[in-house]
Amino acid sequence: MNSRTKTKLFRTLWLLAMLALPGAARAALTIEIIGSGANQVPVAIVPFRAEDGLAQKITPVVAADLTRSGLFKMVDSGGVVPVPYEPGEVDYAIWRARGAEAIVIGSVSPLPDGRYDIRFRLMDVVKQTQLAGFAYAAAASQLRLTAHKIADVIYEKLTGDVGVFATRITYIVKRGSRYELQVADADGFNPQTVLASNEPIISPAWSPDGTRLAYVSFEGKKPVVYVQSLITGGRQAVANFPGSNSAPAWSPDGRRLAVVLTKDGGSQIYLINADGSGTPTRLTSSSAIDTEPNFSPDGQLLLFTSDRGGSPQIYGMSVTGGETRRLTFDGSYNVSPRFSPDGKSFAFIQRNGGRFNVAVQDFATRQVQVLTDGSIDESPSFAPNGRMIVYASGVRGRGILAAVSSDGRVKQRFTENAGDVREPAWGPLVKH
Repeated sequence: MNSRTKTKLFRTLWLLAMLALPGAARAALTIEIIGSGANQVPVAIVPFRAEDGLAQKITPVVAADLTRSGLFKMVDSGGVVPVPYEPGEVDYAIWRARGAEAIVIGSVSPLPDGRYDIRFRLMDVVKQTQLAGFAYAAAASQLRLTAHKIADVIYEKLTGDVGVFATRITYIVKRGSRYELQVADADGFNPQTVLASNEPIISPAWSPDGTRLAYVSFEGKKPVVYVQSLITGGRQAVANFPGSNSAPAWSPDGRRLAVVLTKDGGSQIYLINADGSGTPTRLTSSSAIDTEPNFSPDGQLLLFTSDRGGSPQIYGMSVTGGETRRLTFDGSYNVSPRFSPDGKSFAFIQRNGGRFNVAVQDFATRQVQVLTDGSIDESPSFAPNGRMIVYASGVRGRGILAAVSSDGRVKQRFTENAGDVREPAWGPLVKH
C-alpha cells in the first residue's frame, strides 16, 4: 500500500469513527481544569452589592472565568465586615493579610427601562490604587455576557493580554443519527443549535467578524460548503461543484474562502468568493492530496496539508500561488495547520507513535513543542489572543473538547453528559 493510499485510508477511517459515535442527551458543556500557570495572581472578588436578586449572579461567573485560565488564584472574600463596594470602603490591610494582590468590587442597580446598571472596580491591593473601572447597562439576558466582559478587563489589566472570556466557540455534536452544529459561550454555557441534520456536518469555521459560519454539510449525500448567518439564520451553498467540496477557511477580510475541491480531479485548493459568486481560482496544482488550508493573519500566506512528499506534511505558499515550501520535518505525519493570531507560529496535529497530539511550531526557530498527550487529538483552533488552543479528543470511547495553553501548562476538558463533541473552532474577538 503506497503512502497516499494509506493517507486516504486513515482519513476515511477517522471520519467513519467520528460518524459512528453514539448520541447524547442535550446539555451544556462542563469544564474540568487540569494544571495551572507558573505564577498565579491572587485575586479577591467581593460579591457585588444587590446581585443576590439577579437570575444570574455576576461574581461567580467572573471568578470561574479567571480560575479557568489557570493564571489566577481566588482569595476567600468571605467574613469581611463591612463588605466593600466602593474604593473608599476597602481596608487594604485585611486583603494584604489574606494574600490578595488585587480585589474586585462592584454593585448592581435596576434601571427604569428594566435593564441593570452594573459597575465594578479593580483595585491594586499593594499600591492601593484603582487599576480599572467600568459601568455597563445590561438586560437580564446579558448578565452572563457582562460578567465575561468584566473578566476580560481584569484579565487584560493583570496579564497584559486581551481577554477572551466573552468570545464563543462552535463545534459538532452527534446525537444518535442526528448531527448538530452548535455555538456556545467560551465557557460552554448557552449552547445554541445553528443547524441539525441526519447527515454529517463537518469543518465549521468562523468569519472574521463572528457573524457567519462556513461549514460542510452532507445533507445532499455529498459534501457541500455552506455559509450561514448567525444573525438571520439564512444560509447559502457557496461551493457545490461536481465531486467533493470541503475544508473552508476564511480570509482575514471575510471576502473569500479557501476550499478544497475535486472538480478537476484530485483534492486541490481553490479560492472562492464568500458569497459564492464568480469562478474559483485554483491555487495548488499537484498530483497529491492538498487539503486543510488556513490563512495567515495578514491574509498573504496559506498553510495546508499535503502528501506530495510521500507522507502528510504541512506546507506554506502565497495566496497568489506559486512555489510551496515544506514546513514540518519532525515525524512522518503532521496535519491540520492553524496559524497563531500573531502569525509567529502554527498549531497542528502530529503523530507520535500511535498517538495523535496537538503541537506548535515556531516559524523563526522551527522548534516544535508537543502540548497534549491524548490518544486521538484533532482539530486545533487558537483562542483569538493566542494563549489557549481548543481541540477535539477521545476519552474512554467518546469525543470531548479540550483546551491547552500555548505553553502546555494549563489544560481543560469540556464534556457533555454522555455526549460526543467534535471539530471545535474558537470564534474571534467581537465588539458587543
